[in-house]
Amino acid sequence: MRIMILLFCLFLSYSANTKNITFDELYSITRCIDPQISPDSRQIAFTLKTTDVKSNSCQYHIWTMNSDGTDQRQFTFSESNENQPRWTLDGKYILFVSDRSGSNQVWKIPVNGGEAVQVTDIASGVSEFGITPDGTEVIIVSRVFPECINDSCHTAKNEEISNSPTKVRLYDKLLYRHYNSWDNGKISRLFFADLATGKHHPVFINEHSAPTDILGDYGDYDISPDGADICFAMSVDSIPATGVNNDLYLISAEGGQPYKLTDNPGLDNTPRYSPDGRYLLYHSMARFGYESDQQDLILMNNEKDKSENLTSDFDLSVGSFVWDPNSKYIYFTAIEHGLNKVWLLDIASKKIKLVLDNAVYSDLSISPDGNYLILNVSNSDSPYELYKYDLRKNNLKRLTNFTDEIIQNLTMNRGESFWFEGAFGDSVHGFITLPSNFDSTNTYPMVLLIHGGPQWCWLGDFNYYGWNTQLVAAQNYVVVQINPHGSVGYGLKFKEYVSGNWGKGDYEDLMKGVDYVIEQYPFIDSTRIAALGRSYGGFMTNWICGHTDRFSCLVTVDGTTNHISEYGSTDELWFPEWEYKGTPYDNYEEYYRSSPIAYANNFKTPTMVIHGQYDYRVDLSEGLQMFTALQRMGVPSQFLYYPDDYHNAHNIENIRFTYEEIFKWLEKWLK
Repeated sequence: MRIMILLFCLFLSYSANTKNITFDELYSITRCIDPQISPDSRQIAFTLKTTDVKSNSCQYHIWTMNSDGTDQRQFTFSESNENQPRWTLDGKYILFVSDRSGSNQVWKIPVNGGEAVQVTDIASGVSEFGITPDGTEVIIVSRVFPECINDSCHTAKNEEISNSPTKVRLYDKLLYRHYNSWDNGKISRLFFADLATGKHHPVFINEHSAPTDILGDYGDYDISPDGADICFAMSVDSIPATGVNNDLYLISAEGGQPYKLTDNPGLDNTPRYSPDGRYLLYHSMARFGYESDQQDLILMNNEKDKSENLTSDFDLSVGSFVWDPNSKYIYFTAIEHGLNKVWLLDIASKKIKLVLDNAVYSDLSISPDGNYLILNVSNSDSPYELYKYDLRKNNLKRLTNFTDEIIQNLTMNRGESFWFEGAFGDSVHGFITLPSNFDSTNTYPMVLLIHGGPQWCWLGDFNYYGWNTQLVAAQNYVVVQINPHGSVGYGLKFKEYVSGNWGKGDYEDLMKGVDYVIEQYPFIDSTRIAALGRSYGGFMTNWICGHTDRFSCLVTVDGTTNHISEYGSTDELWFPEWEYKGTPYDNYEEYYRSSPIAYANNFKTPTMVIHGQYDYRVDLSEGLQMFTALQRMGVPSQFLYYPDDYHNAHNIENIRFTYEEIFKWLEKWLK
């Protein structure tokens, strides 16, 4: 009775005059990206992403504002894109990356007004950059042909390929393709470019991507505060498709050859020097071949040549992090219970304190004076906006309101958490989101969304991953999201279970979760439920198709169907070798047991299959096999094929069409 009273207090009836969110509104919402604080801590520069749904295009421009949120103004106005704003050390200029001249280059513009001036002119373009500690140069990451040591070689090589009468490529090693593109022979290389003259030169001539391309992170390099050394992540594995082993390397800023700084079997990434130069802090995973291992923070004392794990007793993976200007504390994010929270770590005591926990926080940065944090903040009914957290007053203040123009006219219900007993008696967490015009006296169809990974989770943010919960709920569905065994944010043991056990406890969690919400929320019509999953969630949807007929219909996107054949077509072989415990040649039983195609004789539920031509993570053939099996079993089914997209749709019109067809499918079987 107590649960029912609470239920009806939480989910009151809403006015019939509510306005539901539409696709155009969802994809017209702006997003603040990459906030950068000025050296005097008084101003903030950031990139604003805007989307023109009608023209199927996005635009990126630099904006600035005072640190209290006042005087917000657009700073760049060209027809090209501008991003990655970086303040010069004197705070008089903002550097940024733009394709104004035809390729991505670094540009410079005065803060107090004036025209932008191109700084770099490197033939291979600029992927990302930073400013050296003395402020005279920028350090650039650029994609080059490894044998080329100058621009003329790079340009000639590109022209040779472009003018070749054949586009045939010859490969003799793995990886030959990755995610959505084939290997074109280029690697990442670090360059210095003079801010005054634009002249550039490589830091060293590398044969492997430096910083790494394999499971790397944005900013996988750093310059020591004295400008003497550069630390970067690099993988030199002979077969990168089977290994997950980035190490940190150190090289003098004057040149020479790098030497190996870490010798860890797993991933070492994101090196960051402390402001005083005494320490080097970085992400580290312990085990070879496991891309989703616990991510710890390792502190290397540069004076004593000693390292220690600062988060060895912290049962969550560390996300982004920043140094306190005094080099005594570290602020970092970590996902817990469906929220990306902010934590404070004292490096002397290794004590960790929770700072912010009521939302999903990202884009963490700290002011040079150490007085405040800037973050992107979201909840499931509120898109990301920039906020300021005053570290002295412990006060969180919203700075930007770009999304209000659209959101203030909509009625949306925030996703509410629920917990239930899942597999092995463990507590399992989920979110339930109600239609905007919810009436507790009515009953509604239910849509179960299943996340990818499997080592990921549903977050309580305004998400675009897979499906936006608000847009699905706006179709008059109750939306349920469950984080089963294998999900992050619930401890290492909970996450690790799924490897080698696909379709076991994770499937049990989802079924018990469906049982729970049907029992606890009487407005859910148990005879009208659907399941939608993407990537690993697509696998689980395929698995559901062969193990239960309780769902009215299914939608599977980019899901694996046959793990034996998928092993030979996926790009990152370390994934199946870890998840299915070996290769299909030495562990055929597990590959077969965990393949949904093995249970095709049980397929009964109407299913829509969605897949893209350029999906090299889960090859198109996986979707084709699922659709073929459904058709041969006489199951009502559709195949939605993207000839020009990859792992999930990225083209706006493709996304629109996908939503429309999915909603038609759901309406057909649920209403």
